[in-house]
Amino acid sequence: MPKHFNTTGPVIPSEHYCIDPMQRMDWTEIHSLIADKKFFVLHAPRQTGKTSTLLAMMDTLNQSGEYTALYINVEAAQAARNDVALGMKTILGTLADGAYYRLQDDRLNQWLEEIWQKHGATGALKAILNRWAQASALPIVLMIDEVDALVGDTLISLLRQLREGYIGRPGVPFVQSVILCGVRDVRDYRIHTSHHEIITGGSAFNVKAKSLVMGSFSRAEVETLYAQHTAETGQVFSPEIFPELWEDTHGQPWLVNALGHELIWEDKTARDRSTPITLERYRVARERLIQSRATHLEQLADKLKEARVRSVIEPILKGADSDQSLNPDAVEYVRDLGLIERASNGAIRISNRIYQEVIPRELSWGSQMAITQSQAWYLTPQRRVDMPKLLNAFQQFFREHAESWLERFDYKEAGPQLLLQAFLQRIINGGGRINREYGLGRKRTDLYIEWPVDEQQGFHGEVQRIVLELKLLHKGLAATLTEGLEQTAGYADQCGAQEMYLIIFDRNPNTPWDAKIWQRQESWQERDIGVWGM
Repeated sequence: MPKHFNTTGPVIPSEHYCIDPMQRMDWTEIHSLIADKKFFVLHAPRQTGKTSTLLAMMDTLNQSGEYTALYINVEAAQAARNDVALGMKTILGTLADGAYYRLQDDRLNQWLEEIWQKHGATGALKAILNRWAQASALPIVLMIDEVDALVGDTLISLLRQLREGYIGRPGVPFVQSVILCGVRDVRDYRIHTSHHEIITGGSAFNVKAKSLVMGSFSRAEVETLYAQHTAETGQVFSPEIFPELWEDTHGQPWLVNALGHELIWEDKTARDRSTPITLERYRVARERLIQSRATHLEQLADKLKEARVRSVIEPILKGADSDQSLNPDAVEYVRDLGLIERASNGAIRISNRIYQEVIPRELSWGSQMAITQSQAWYLTPQRRVDMPKLLNAFQQFFREHAESWLERFDYKEAGPQLLLQAFLQRIINGGGRINREYGLGRKRTDLYIEWPVDEQQGFHGEVQRIVLELKLLHKGLAATLTEGLEQTAGYADQCGAQEMYLIIFDRNPNTPWDAKIWQRQESWQERDIGVWGM
């Protein structure tokens, strides 16, 4: 069976192109923590390779002959929520089954009923681990995956029983080391009890020695992964792809694999392995992946509804001046989710270019579907996008509907930018591409539109390139205009665009619409720039 790019579940090296999971972590540090009998946390965003890494660690430890290592996934207990008895029975069953199937050790199944009768929901996990440690010829390393999927009192009970077992050593036998794994660090657990109390994970599990973060692929690892396909099949990737692939993913493992799958399989013509993968094939695959609203991207979008996430993402979308007003805990939480990263200059930005595309699309999805605009109205007889006509139409639409439509957005502060992007997406989607750049400290949102003039040739023929600079009115119109014109011209130079437009949103509720709505032509260093006020 030929190998393929894996987008679901743990990596199986015999079936999937993969980077050795053991190379992705500092194994010396992990082995030292285990040898020192520490309890610690390994966390990373979803579909980063955590499970594959834990399984590889389990196999390595068991093969060493030093330890008995067991991996379990407790996500099934999420449904129990605050029902501790149901939750702990589920976890104990998972533990016993894991020992039986992975280690061929049936003793835990044999002990379960007796231990449950004696210790009940709030003590059975600790008790069974006590007994297992006492009976085991080797020290036990327990890896618990998806811990942060648990809810309420069930999670509290799990954390506290592990803590009690840790504190009781060395007088009472217990496991050598516990590794908790999930999307978030234990400090970020906000546990709502059945009595409406809020308990943080840090207080319920204050024996954590360290929190390790699993990173994304390096650029070299991304290229190594794709080279495995070339070595296996002979199919060649154009070198031009890799700078784009890096900017689009920044090594996020699911995105890297999903794009690989789109390139070599979803593009049916590329199933003929003699077909080279060109840069234009890559760009089409990228857009297809974004439009697919795949599960990974849907889960990411779902996180945008959380208040803590919104408090960080919204200022980025509207191009706020700085990150000084952001809550540091919220920033770390959103960073743990994989949505943001810090650039080399310290600025906070969306983690990669695909997330930059997905986030505004998802936030404005309902608006896109509700906007009744036809692409044909905005095309010239030469099949070019008539941007002045399109912006005039949006200007009128914005004047008539801004109040009611902006109320629909959860991200109201970024509402004008999102509404314009929804309008553009409705028109451009299905023919052209919109690329976005934004971030804290930018004080603007950059949009770059590529439109193929010849429908038959597509992006292989003539391409109309347009940039739009979106700014909020600040420091008065003259200063905003001067700054905006320079930024617009600079972005056009960067993109190689011949058409450029500056849109200035006035959010002052006291300014009448007749004063907000205007348009003019400006020049900057001999370049003509259309300016629209809204």
